[in-house]
Amino acid sequence: MINDKKVLFSGMQATGNLTLGNYLGALKNWITLSDEYECFYSVVDMHSITVRQDPATLRKRARNLLTLYISAGLDPEKNCIYYQSHVSGHAELAWILNCFTYMGELNRMTQFKDKAAKHADNINAGLFTYPVLMAADILLYQTDVVPVGIDQMQHLELTRNIAERFNNIYGDVFTVPEAYIGKVGAKIMSLQDPTKKMSKSDENPNGSIYLMDDADTVMRKCKRAVTDSEGCIRYTDEQPGLKNLINIYCACSGKTADEAVKEFEGQGYGVFKEAVGESVNAILQPLQAKMKELEKEKGYIDKIIKENAEKAQYYANKTLRKVQKKVGFPERPRI
Repeated sequence: MINDKKVLFSGMQATGNLTLGNYLGALKNWITLSDEYECFYSVVDMHSITVRQDPATLRKRARNLLTLYISAGLDPEKNCIYYQSHVSGHAELAWILNCFTYMGELNRMTQFKDKAAKHADNINAGLFTYPVLMAADILLYQTDVVPVGIDQMQHLELTRNIAERFNNIYGDVFTVPEAYIGKVGAKIMSLQDPTKKMSKSDENPNGSIYLMDDADTVMRKCKRAVTDSEGCIRYTDEQPGLKNLINIYCACSGKTADEAVKEFEGQGYGVFKEAVGESVNAILQPLQAKMKELEKEKGYIDKIIKENAEKAQYYANKTLRKVQKKVGFPERPRI
């Protein structure tokens, strides 16, 4: 607990282009949590290299993502916004936690199986132990709560198991984190295949709305979104494509599903899809304008990167030194 506030940790990978789903499901929620929690928001670039990356592209995307955090409304004075790779404690703690994690636990991780299938030519040890680094990310800051989607719950459960196992051996070293489940808009589906989550790695670019898509592109994607032949605005699982568009509209406009259905009662899909596009653009255009403004403020972003890395390293070291002492490492001389 820092400054009498509970600690919250989350992060995103610096790969691909963030989608509307990333914003509505995670980033938008982060902003509302800043007053209640002491927040650490990381650009998890160390996780990114489990898949081969072009170095220059990774550096550029990492900076863009950090800038995007701020553009979306995260205050770098209230939140610790930093690069994972700038805090050595993540890697150091991950190695120690590897020694308290069982092979059988990692073998059960469904995301490893999924990623191994997609990258059969590069099934590396990092891909296998990825969840342990994720556990280190969380435990390093004595995190109380972690915003997670359903697909990350397995990793958080592993983190809890590792923390409890370590604590049972050495005493109360780690805070055992709880899940924070976001509210409406937590799961935005593909516009072209509403059975799948909107993804920045979707091979069909029309399935995802990217945060940097211009207004015309957003509108075109919304108009091309898969619906059905019923032609009736209803919020039901029997019309998954339409239900997804209603979720997007509600998350962007602040309206409820019932209000949206009533608003477009008796109107066709074309009118509704256009309204969805307008509501999305109303969210994205101010974000894009702020992003362009901050990209010109190189000195300001560099200052945030330096100061927040130092803050993260300070809190990381407090946990790391305690862990190192518990496992029996010699005390480090002060430099």
